[in-house]
Amino acid sequence: MMNGKEYAYHASAEGWANGYLLGPVLREIARIKPDRLFEIGAGNGYIASRLAATGIEVVAIEPSQSGVAIARQCFPAVRMDVGSAYDELHAKYGTFPLVLSLEVVEHLMDPRRFAQTVFNLLEPGGCALISTPYHGYSKNLALALSGKMDAHFSALWDGGHIKFWSIPTISTLLTEAGMVVENVIRVGRVPILAKSMLVIARRPH
Repeated sequence: MMNGKEYAYHASAEGWANGYLLGPVLREIARIKPDRLFEIGAGNGYIASRLAATGIEVVAIEPSQSGVAIARQCFPAVRMDVGSAYDELHAKYGTFPLVLSLEVVEHLMDPRRFAQTVFNLLEPGGCALISTPYHGYSKNLALALSGKMDAHFSALWDGGHIKFWSIPTISTLLTEAGMVVENVIRVGRVPILAKSMLVIARRPH
């Protein structure tokens, strides 16, 4: 559920954001070389299945029952359960060298609880890859000048974005939870107008 309303999935196809997120995510995972990972908010399971195909053991949760149903039918190599970023996931699944969460935190009313969940799922020294739409002064100014502010910050999107993150705010969120932010990669378009950002953060040993 996203704020009481299910974010529905209807197919197993690649999502629209994967076109600019998947490449950077795959490069970072190849650099980190985990044997296992946990994905929070796996949607229809498409990215989890791509990662499982590389030989990584993937465990994932998704609050949307329709998303989990599609993943279980189409991507049996992935263990995917109905679950929430607010659950005590480490108590059920243990800890992992890598935690992945793409385009999730902007939907959450309680992002600090999400960040604590990520921290608890990480092994000491483990790495988190978290993406969220990018916001910064230049991009927000461009949106305002182009008349696209209402469309971008739509209040009429059921289950849509309720938090809008900049590099400083997402870094503060993860730092408060005990992680060290190592890098932030802006993806999609030129950096000052980036569509999203991929944050690489680590739980200290």
